[in-house]
Amino acid sequence: MKTRILKLLEENCRYSPQDLAVMLDSTVEVIEKLTAELEEDKIICGYKMLINWDKVSEIDNVTALIEVKVAPSRGEGFDKIAKRIYMFKEVEALYLMSGGFDLTVIVKGKSLKEVAMFVSKKLSALDEVLSTGTHFVLKRYKDHGVIFEQHKKDERMVVSP
Repeated sequence: MKTRILKLLEENCRYSPQDLAVMLDSTVEVIEKLTAELEEDKIICGYKMLINWDKVSEIDNVTALIEVKVAPSRGEGFDKIAKRIYMFKEVEALYLMSGGFDLTVIVKGKSLKEVAMFVSKKLSALDEVLSTGTHFVLKRYKDHGVIFEQHKKDERMVVSP
C-alpha cells in the first residue's frame, strides 16, 4: 500500500488523506499513519508545487544545467565535493553522472550574468573542480512529467478536391 500512496502523491501531492483513503479502499487513519512513516523514513522528502514561471511576467528566472568534471577525494569519492556544491543556495539539484563528466548541477538565478558569476566565482573556484560546461535552458516543454504547453487542436474544416 505504501508504494500505491507514493505513486498517487507523486502524481498529485494535493490529495488529502480522505482522497487517498477512498482511492485505496482504506481508512483515513491508516493513510495518515503510513504517510507519517514515509515522511519519518525520509521516503517522502517534501511536497513541492510545479510552476510554469515563464507565464509569470514580473519574475525573471534563468535555469542552467552545468556539467562538472571533478577530482574525487580519496576515500570519500564524489560525496565530499557534492556536499560542498549542493550547499550553495543557487543549486536546485545535483546529480552524479556516468559518461563524459561527473556531476550535473542545476542552477537558478535572476539573470545569465548571475548564473555566470556563480560558476566563475563559486563553482569553478573549488579545488576539486577540473572543468565546467554551462548550458542555459531556453524553454521548458515538459518538466517532472508535466507538459507545459498543449498544442491547440486545428479546428479548420478539411477541404478536399
